[in-house]
Amino acid sequence: MKKLKYLVLTGVIISALASAVAQQTVRQKPLIIAEQGSFLVGGAKTTQPGSFVLTDALKPAGQTFHADHAYAFYQIPVKARKYPLVFLHGAGQSKKTWETTPDGREGFQNIFLRRGYSVYLLDQPRRGEAGKSAVPATITPTADEQFWFTQFRIGNYPEYFEGVQFPKDSASLEQFYRQMTPNTGSFDGNVIADAVSDLFDKIGGGILVTHSQGGGPGWTTAIKNDKVKAIVAYEPYSGFVFPKGELPEPIASAGLFGELKGVEIPLADFNRLAKVPIVVYYGDNIAKEPTKVWNKDHWRSGLEMARIWAATINKHGGDATVVHLPEIGIKGNTHFPFSDLNNMEIANLLSKWLKEKGLDK
Repeated sequence: MKKLKYLVLTGVIISALASAVAQQTVRQKPLIIAEQGSFLVGGAKTTQPGSFVLTDALKPAGQTFHADHAYAFYQIPVKARKYPLVFLHGAGQSKKTWETTPDGREGFQNIFLRRGYSVYLLDQPRRGEAGKSAVPATITPTADEQFWFTQFRIGNYPEYFEGVQFPKDSASLEQFYRQMTPNTGSFDGNVIADAVSDLFDKIGGGILVTHSQGGGPGWTTAIKNDKVKAIVAYEPYSGFVFPKGELPEPIASAGLFGELKGVEIPLADFNRLAKVPIVVYYGDNIAKEPTKVWNKDHWRSGLEMARIWAATINKHGGDATVVHLPEIGIKGNTHFPFSDLNNMEIANLLSKWLKEKGLDK
């Protein structure tokens, strides 16, 4: 009996040790960072008329106000590749988009650090840690999280889409809801692009990675600044630009924001987009044909406009590709492919593209 107990206990210990070893094998190796920090970039400065009076210091007269800058947190790994990745978030988001996923896995920040890329995570002007706005705003607490669940194609609330690449536990969903970040001033794509362009002036050449609403300011940044060496856009919707005389008809949609329109710009500006490689990714559960299912139809119009836009860039000698993930066998992705359960597969896809374009040196 004692021998049996000993064997059982030994088996338990060996099993526990094997489990511990298995867990260690899936743990990531420590990241070695050569340099990290943060700074504010871009923005405007105003000065009130008059003179500052020390004994009446609460009066604005003669005082300055700095606003509309972007916030950048950066990390540079040992033996970094030539071009850093600059990450710009979308609507209602912040640099948190690219950090730890809602269920606690590594996001693109760490994934690409491990692959030797320096990373710059931005909070756009009037958002997050760049919240000092030059224009007034009222932030009203509004119950709208089930709208965002549906708009971002996690499912049609309260149901998750079948096979969706989003964790279905309540803790992850709460983390997702809590990462929503309000504007502290009205959205202004030109203000954002100016700040991001200033960032590229500061750091030199790099690859701009945008999400959703960040797509429009991303195109504008590349038009303003030739230090943008490539653009990677995840699910852009608004802000598609076209040369004068080539603006497509608006695309009707059952989405809650109505039809989707392009923006007309001078041909000389548009042609600057033809000088850099561009890739655009869209996830799953997007309608192929018009439908009354409003979230699927909203993103149908976005995908359709993106394809027209890419074709226009390529007609002008550019290199733009639109990738609809289900069409290449990657299923279930939401509006946030880079933080979905298969974000490593999504990262591998991007790494492959960067290598193909010679941007991984």
